[in-house]
Amino acid sequence: MNAYEIIKKPLLSEKSYAKISDKIYTFIVDKNATKVDIRRAVEEIFKVDVESVNTLNVKGHEKCQNTKKGRTVGKTSDYKKAIVTLKKDSKPIAFFESLS
Repeated sequence: MNAYEIIKKPLLSEKSYAKISDKIYTFIVDKNATKVDIRRAVEEIFKVDVESVNTLNVKGHEKCQNTKKGRTVGKTSDYKKAIVTLKKDSKPIAFFESLS
């Protein structure tokens, strides 16, 4: 897998915005990616030094909708989330700095 297949997109939420100033960034990544794969991908794409990577698998939420024919139940997709911490002497990621 190349780096752009591993890192799918940044995850932007209130909690992730609060950690940008501490050089902690959150991404949605490929389900089969390991911590080492994620570290290499972030270093390659953004040209930064990664200190640590934490990952977690997020289960999709069940959603219900009432229609004329009855109740329809669906589910959002499961995904893997990576929380990447940069080294203190590393430069920040420019994409996230423009948001804060």
